[in-house]
Amino acid sequence: MAKPFASSADLGDKTETLDVVADGVYALTAEGDPNVGAIEGEDFLVAFEARATPVAARGWLDRLREHTDKPVRYLVLSHYHAVRVLGASAFDADVIVTHDNTRKLIAERGQQDWDSEFARMPRLFREPASVPGLTWPDVTFSDSMTIQLGGDRGELVLQYCGRGHTAGDIVAWLPRRKVLFAGDLVEAEAALYTGDAFHTDWSTGTLDRVKEFGAEVLIGGRGGVTRGRDSVDAAIEQTRSFLLVMREKVGDVHRRGGTVKEAFEATHAALAPKFGAWPIFEHCLPFDVQRLWDEFDGVDWPRIWTAERDREVWDVLQG
Repeated sequence: MAKPFASSADLGDKTETLDVVADGVYALTAEGDPNVGAIEGEDFLVAFEARATPVAARGWLDRLREHTDKPVRYLVLSHYHAVRVLGASAFDADVIVTHDNTRKLIAERGQQDWDSEFARMPRLFREPASVPGLTWPDVTFSDSMTIQLGGDRGELVLQYCGRGHTAGDIVAWLPRRKVLFAGDLVEAEAALYTGDAFHTDWSTGTLDRVKEFGAEVLIGGRGGVTRGRDSVDAAIEQTRSFLLVMREKVGDVHRRGGTVKEAFEATHAALAPKFGAWPIFEHCLPFDVQRLWDEFDGVDWPRIWTAERDREVWDVLQG
C-alpha cells in the first residue's frame, strides 16, 4: 500500500513537556513536534520560535505564563518555515528578529511554504483561520546580534553559523548558562528535514561552528532537551552523520548515472536501521533526497516547494 502523504495521517495529540532548563530559561518539547523556548530578561521575555498558528502559540504561552508574566519584547525566529513563524501574532512582541536571508525567503516563497506545510502537517495548524498572514521581521542581521537581558542575567547572542537547514538559520546562545537554542540545525533523536538545505555547508563548517559554542544544554528543533557536554556533542554528530550518509548514498547513485528513485531507496536502506523509527523520518526523506539530488545537479539555491510539487515528488519516491 502507498504510504500516507508526509504527516497527513499523524493526527494524534502529543504529550508536551515544559522544561525549566536554567533559571528563567524555558523549553517546550512535544514528542518530535517542533520545539519552542523562552529566555527571561530583567523585565521582558525573548521568545524563540512561534509555532504554526496563533492558537497553537497561545497554548505554549499559557504554559509559559505559569512561570512568568513578563511581556515578550523580542520574538526570535530561527528560519522561515511556516510551522515556526505563522503563530507570531499571538506573542504581541515589540520586535520580531530573523536573519537577512530569512526575510528574503519569506518574500520569495513564504506563501508557497505555508500552503506546502499545511498539507504536509495539518495537525500542527490548529485553527488555521487564526493566521493573519505571512510573518515579517522588524529587525534582521547578517552575522550576529546581542540582546542585553538586564540586571545580572547577562546577554543573549543571536548568531548565524552558515548555510544549513535553510540559508538563514540562526541560533540563540546564552553564555552565562551555556544554553544553546539551535533550531533545526540540530535534532535530538529526530530525523532531519533537508528539503531547503545546503548539505555540504551544513555537515561541515556550519555544524563545526555550532559545536564551538561548547554548550552544556541544547534545545534542538525537535526531540528532547539535551544535557551535558558529551550528550550535546553527540546530538550534533548525530545530525552530521545523517547528512553525511545522505551525501554518500545520493552522491554514489548520481555519479553512476542512476535515478533519484534509486538514490532514495539506497539512502532509505542506509538510514532506516538507526533513524527509521524517529519522528518524521518517512515524511522527510523524499524531500531530503530530492533536494540533495538537485544539489548534485548543480542547483545551489533550493527550488521552491509547492503543494503540487510535494505530491509529485512523494508519488515518485514514496508512492
